[in-house]
Amino acid sequence: MVRYTLAQSPEVILTVPGKDSEKARDKAMDQLMELMDTGALPTDLSDGFGPQQFIEVKEMEPLPSSEEDTITQAVQVLSNLATLKMKVQDIRLEAYQIRDLVDILFQDDPITEDQINRLKEGFKVLKTFAQLNLRYREARSQAEEARATLDRALQAPEAESKASPSPRKSAT
Repeated sequence: MVRYTLAQSPEVILTVPGKDSEKARDKAMDQLMELMDTGALPTDLSDGFGPQQFIEVKEMEPLPSSEEDTITQAVQVLSNLATLKMKVQDIRLEAYQIRDLVDILFQDDPITEDQINRLKEGFKVLKTFAQLNLRYREARSQAEEARATLDRALQAPEAESKASPSPRKSAT
């Protein structure tokens, strides 16, 4: 469906099937002529009017409510937590192995060149892991609130929640 209006009478809306096209504008013109014949058109179009002068009325998409924004943000926070958790898990074992090598630096035992090279290469892994782990812990504390926001949004209305059990069980 396509809707048209007139610049002279924006309150008049003419609706025709299909998309905006010459044919649709001709159909809207027929409707306009009917309105003029019945005297239902509040505007005098004595200067003339053609189908190309119709103004297409587009549907405005409703703006998301603040609750929808909050839910979107909550999902983004949880998605970020999931990404960080995977990154931390992927690098954790290697970082702990490098960390064990760090202790060799504080012992009186001799250290091999291979161990030193492995340590030097591993410092980047340790740094990356430590930074990711800090961001993960921070994201996890933020995600608690995001999870609570989603839980509130997912709750059934009061009448329904009494009739059916909760779809979510706490794992904690």
